[in-house]
Amino acid sequence: QVQLVESGGGLVQPGGSLRLSCATSGFTFSTYYLNWVRQPPGKGLEWVSAINDSGRSTYYSDSVKGRFTISRDYAKNTLVLQMDSLKPEDTALYYCVGSDSGLWQYDYWGQGTQVTVSS
Repeated sequence: QVQLVESGGGLVQPGGSLRLSCATSGFTFSTYYLNWVRQPPGKGLEWVSAINDSGRSTYYSDSVKGRFTISRDYAKNTLVLQMDSLKPEDTALYYCVGSDSGLWQYDYWGQGTQVTVSS
């Protein structure tokens, strides 16, 4: 079955960096569209970034554009989110989300990894 397992979250000071990974299995990695979606404490879900099946097209929300970089490693079947210049408002539970239907389709979810930005 489809499995998405996030890792790499933690506590970081404002201005710092974190690298989130999402290990995938149970499907053909190169055919899936992948997203990062986050949920800040006490708030709803917020789409963060997306990458198409070929990896040639990437998309970012205005709140993270220029600070976050999404990429995918086809050899390791892994999705990565490099987060730089982190702000307290980036504090959230980050989910890896996949679909073979297209971008911004949220069919399969990981369990999430917590990112906390605080001094």
